[in-house]
Amino acid sequence: MSEVSHSDTVRQDAYLRVAVDHLPYGIALFGADLRLVVANPTYAQVLALPETLVREGTSLDEILLFVARRGDLGPGTPEILADQRRRLITTQPTTLTQRLSVLGHYIEIHTSQAPGGGLVISLADVTDRAKAETALEQINHTLEQRVDDRTRALTLLNAELEKARAKADAANHEKTRFLAAASHDLLQPLNAARLYTSTLFERTRGTPMADLAASIDASLNAVEDIMSTLLDISRMDSGALKVTRSNFNSLDLLKKVEIEFQPLAEEKNIDLRVVGASFLVRSDRMLLARVIQNLVSNAIKYTKPGGRVLVGCRKRGETVRIDVIDTGIGIDSHQHQLIFTEFSRLEQGARIAQGLGLGLSIVQRILAALDHPLNIESIVGKGSRFSVTVPRIAQSEPVAAVQDNPAARPESRLAGLQVLCVDNERSILDAMSGLLENWGCDVRVATSLKDISQANMLEGWVPDLVLMDYHLEQSSGLDAIEWLKQVAGGQLPAILVTADRTNAVRQLAEARGTAVLNKPVKPAALRALITQVTRRG
Repeated sequence: MSEVSHSDTVRQDAYLRVAVDHLPYGIALFGADLRLVVANPTYAQVLALPETLVREGTSLDEILLFVARRGDLGPGTPEILADQRRRLITTQPTTLTQRLSVLGHYIEIHTSQAPGGGLVISLADVTDRAKAETALEQINHTLEQRVDDRTRALTLLNAELEKARAKADAANHEKTRFLAAASHDLLQPLNAARLYTSTLFERTRGTPMADLAASIDASLNAVEDIMSTLLDISRMDSGALKVTRSNFNSLDLLKKVEIEFQPLAEEKNIDLRVVGASFLVRSDRMLLARVIQNLVSNAIKYTKPGGRVLVGCRKRGETVRIDVIDTGIGIDSHQHQLIFTEFSRLEQGARIAQGLGLGLSIVQRILAALDHPLNIESIVGKGSRFSVTVPRIAQSEPVAAVQDNPAARPESRLAGLQVLCVDNERSILDAMSGLLENWGCDVRVATSLKDISQANMLEGWVPDLVLMDYHLEQSSGLDAIEWLKQVAGGQLPAILVTADRTNAVRQLAEARGTAVLNKPVKPAALRALITQVTRRG
């Protein structure tokens, strides 16, 4: 039985030796006396040891001294280096080191103290792995360098872009300032010219000269529309368009639009009506009014005499839909997007009315800023409906509006109305006084409050209405109105007549209860607003 066991043991040892010899790692076992018991061929191959140093019984010191003398343990005295290495691996339970041999191979050496004494050393040639790690480290370093270079480049680019943006912002700011000055300086003489031609037309009504005056007025009106529209588009594109939302009555806004466009509709023999109920909505009052004004203006422009334009509002869930409906020429469904393109006009529309095709472009820009949807329904030859949807503010049920037939209203009676006109442009005062006097008004004019005071203009004469420019030499027109109210000792109807079209001026005027009329003044709109403000008619 013992012979069988011994045989099995020998066979197992042989198997184990074969297995160790074929391992890809170098393996060596040293006894308690630190002499070699066994080592596989890979051990000798990796350490490049001569055959005499891998024989059984070779001491560890001999092997260490050999590799130290060869330079594998680094610079220094071989004996000292070998002794240091021996003491390290015999006193530590385990060690793991990686060295570059003089043959140019990276060797990873692992030592471990065996149970009962002795030492196990395993080693591997990790040259390929070390090179891969070195290459990867180099790649990482290169990538980091490239990232750093790219970051610096992006930083420089961002700095250049910031400079360019600042320069563009400054240019836009300067352009906005220029446009504000240009709109005032250009619209002032145009305002005087329109007032003069309106006076000339009314004084020569029924004569051949009236047709000439009407033609001049139409040309000036076209110039005004083009200038105003281009200035508005430029302000929007330069970022000067600011949205200020508030709650207001939708029907009140539509009624003001009706007052403004009723004279134009009557001139073309078009029935303009506003219907609907009162709803509290939330939007920018000035910008929404501009949208409705442009839509109504287009509706009247492209509706033939005898046609109708209906403006109304109705509740749609949590919103209010404002409709502008006309019996005009209509628009083909394939051309709906085209009408919003700048300087684009449909052939049939161009034959009916003059223009540059900018009104609906402004409408689209404003509605985009307000985030209000616009819907179009149109039938060629029958008419169109433009619908703007705005948020509704919850309130009690709206009260139906009293239907007002503009055609049935008596003509405004302005005869005897005492009007004080204040403007720093003498030509505008002359033109305005001529127009108002032709309507039968008692007019007095001044270029400043100082003129009024020095001429004792208000002694024994109290104005029923003040038409005030905004940009005066010594004060703003709104402050001048407040001073006149104190002098008059009570309520004094006033209209701010200004070429300044900014929201800030309009909002300040509304806060003080003063109506605003932009230059160039349309005589029909002026007459309608005077009638409304003074409640005469």
